[in-house]
Amino acid sequence: MKRKLLCALLCAAMTATMLAGCGDKKDDNAADTNQEASNDNSASDESASSDNNATDESEEAGDSESSSSEGGNKLTVWCWDPAFNMYAMETAGEIYKKDHADFELEVIETPWDDVQSKLTTAATSGSFETLPDIILMQDNAFQKNVISYPEAFVDLTGAVDYSKFGEAKTAYSVIDGKNYGVPFDNGAVIAAYRTDILEQAGMKIDDFTDITWDEYLEKGKTVLEKTGKPLLSCQAGESDVIMMMLQSCGSSLFDDEGKPAMVDNAALKKVMETYAALKEAGVLVEVNDWDQYISTLTTETVAGTINGCWIMASIQTAEDQSGKWGITNMPKLVDVENATNYSNNGGSSWAVTSNCKNVDLAKDFLASTFAGSVELYETILPKSGALATYLPAGDSDVYGEPSEFYGGDAVFSKITEFAGKIPSNNTGVYYYEARDAVATAMQNVVGGGNIDDALKEAQSTIEFNMEQ
Repeated sequence: MKRKLLCALLCAAMTATMLAGCGDKKDDNAADTNQEASNDNSASDESASSDNNATDESEEAGDSESSSSEGGNKLTVWCWDPAFNMYAMETAGEIYKKDHADFELEVIETPWDDVQSKLTTAATSGSFETLPDIILMQDNAFQKNVISYPEAFVDLTGAVDYSKFGEAKTAYSVIDGKNYGVPFDNGAVIAAYRTDILEQAGMKIDDFTDITWDEYLEKGKTVLEKTGKPLLSCQAGESDVIMMMLQSCGSSLFDDEGKPAMVDNAALKKVMETYAALKEAGVLVEVNDWDQYISTLTTETVAGTINGCWIMASIQTAEDQSGKWGITNMPKLVDVENATNYSNNGGSSWAVTSNCKNVDLAKDFLASTFAGSVELYETILPKSGALATYLPAGDSDVYGEPSEFYGGDAVFSKITEFAGKIPSNNTGVYYYEARDAVATAMQNVVGGGNIDDALKEAQSTIEFNMEQ
């Protein structure tokens, strides 16, 4: 009974908190352009942004002459979701205070868009006094901000044991070989399937584990023929599926020097060929917006989805489907170097700003909590649904609890294991612009265009933007 209760709490928490991030996808193009308020499991962004009344006081605090502490034993933090990352940070403060009685922590609610704009304003003016000691930053914006505003951040190399996190997660906050972030929430990609629909087609979840995209296509044709259900849905004109495929083999839209690398990019070309084949076969169906995408999952229009693990909360809103879903890893690309069954979509990490008056305290706090405490992640999971990227947490009893919704599988430890196998890739300064360009290229190809021509146009678009 106790195990069932804990599982129910875990599922309810994920539904309550992660749904917020799914809502961001309603305006996906704008989100991608303005620092991709994706899930992010990061589920957090939309939740905070939509709560206008709750942010007035915190924004006022953020606009004060100095947002950082005055040194001593106090730290100030900016993050954006009371039920998710703010709760996690406050819990971290309570755990740290057990061994540091005089420690103080002030967590200021600051929506992600405000974090970005305040950071940009402080950096471009050369006046960092308005920044707090610690900020939460979306992973796909991390490299862009540190490269653009290096004076705003503290080098955290050696401050924590980064071997306890997945290499890909850590890589988001590594610039020129130096660590600038402490990883937080998990955006590991999952493939989720309706096991009852697969059964109608004579298949089970194991038939979709450790497979290739070619196998996925053929199995998808069988499922479609026998059940009338496509395997996958996504929003037309958005790039999440493309980017998940690309990162699964560690490839990027940029080379190691940060230059656009879309033309003659064998992995990207294979991704686009695969996407086009799925669409042509009817195994993948495109919809107009985020609400329609979620509806395909909750109304049994499709037999599955592939996305960041935060999508589980949206799936779980269909309570009548409990026990009918299963989770495994994603397919891998065929004939592509370094192809794997693992990828990422979303997530965030903590950064220490140059306005911090007690850098040693900030480093020790983060090392002792988010980079050193299984207790922290066990505490925040049931209430917040915050899946850790801290690998030791995956071995805990809490993460090993079975989920009745997902057929009794220990999905939380499974997803943490996935996170440790994700290849890293290069995002760079123009990541969001490049995503948009590739999404446009993909739509041109689906409409009958040539892949090589579409990629040349996409690269020209980004090169033009980079010259401005």
